[in-house]
Amino acid sequence: MQPGISRRAFLASGSALALSGCAVARGAPTRSEVIKGADDDDAGFMLELVTRERLALYPQWGDRDAKSRTGWPNGGTTPTDQRLAPGDTLGVRVWDAEETSLLSGTDTPFADIANVVVTSSGHITLPYVSRVHVSGLTLDGARERIQEQMTTISPSAQVQLEVREGRRNSVEMVGGVKTPGTYPLTERNLPLSSLIAAAGGVDGALENPQVQLTRGSNVYRRSLEHVLSRPANDPPLQGGDRIVISADSRTFKALGAANREEVIRFDAPKVSALRALSMMGGMSDTRADPRGILVLRSYPYATGGQPYGSHHTRVVFSFDLTNAEGLFNADEFALQSDDIVMATQAPATTTTRVLALMGGFFGLGRAASSL
Repeated sequence: MQPGISRRAFLASGSALALSGCAVARGAPTRSEVIKGADDDDAGFMLELVTRERLALYPQWGDRDAKSRTGWPNGGTTPTDQRLAPGDTLGVRVWDAEETSLLSGTDTPFADIANVVVTSSGHITLPYVSRVHVSGLTLDGARERIQEQMTTISPSAQVQLEVREGRRNSVEMVGGVKTPGTYPLTERNLPLSSLIAAAGGVDGALENPQVQLTRGSNVYRRSLEHVLSRPANDPPLQGGDRIVISADSRTFKALGAANREEVIRFDAPKVSALRALSMMGGMSDTRADPRGILVLRSYPYATGGQPYGSHHTRVVFSFDLTNAEGLFNADEFALQSDDIVMATQAPATTTTRVLALMGGFFGLGRAASSL
């Protein structure tokens, strides 16, 4: 150390560092910085201190998912025999023991009539008989009706029937399973879960799989967990249904004094604020303020003012995790897609770092003065 440097110089340097403490690098704002101006009349957001009494209000605020929310078909129906529908293709075999049969030849006791298509009116056309209406009948019911018509030209006629299901008796498994494709409905009221199993099960790489069922002009969406939770949520399939299973597209942004700062996908149908913190890798032990956990949310679909009586479409929800009440509240608060979850920096963190640096200077000054 140069002889001209005195302890007084070190003290002066330490004081200068203390005065410039606000410039010490840090990874997140403090709670007071984020919510600054919340009480002002022209504030661009509303501050909401999350309490047990107010938790029940939040699901009614804004309703940002109103445009995408759909119902869900009822389940729990027992599978039964499938019914013929327009577009199905029948294979008819008529057995006839009559020596002078119009239907069978001299070498064989039966006649095959292949590729008999059920028309849009629900009829099929067979030789020597008028059109036969079969749409809406089970395979056995259609066989009996065809046989009844055939006995008018040959009293001993016996009919066998096979069916190849058309589009109205088939469903499309578009994606999200091991073997997507078109699947015929061999049973009426076949549950959705049975189709998923027949398609090889859900792709294991999908995070929190979501089921989309398209039926005519209606589109239904639910989590796979919801579908499988009980039979009443497992709807029977109808011909023409289209099903696609995909990963949950909902995300939240993790910021601040946490171990992950990135966009994170929802991993469950409901992600609470406390669960989100866990998904962020938890709060940084040395930087985070447990009294300043914030969830920032926009309500873009709110019209005519928010249901809670405020004109704001931006809300900052604040949690205090230093007590049991705050932990319970955070665990019951449900995140919405595109929320920002921020672990703010503890106010004392910057001061501690400054003092630590100053202590280093003072220690070095003491060492210099002893030389």
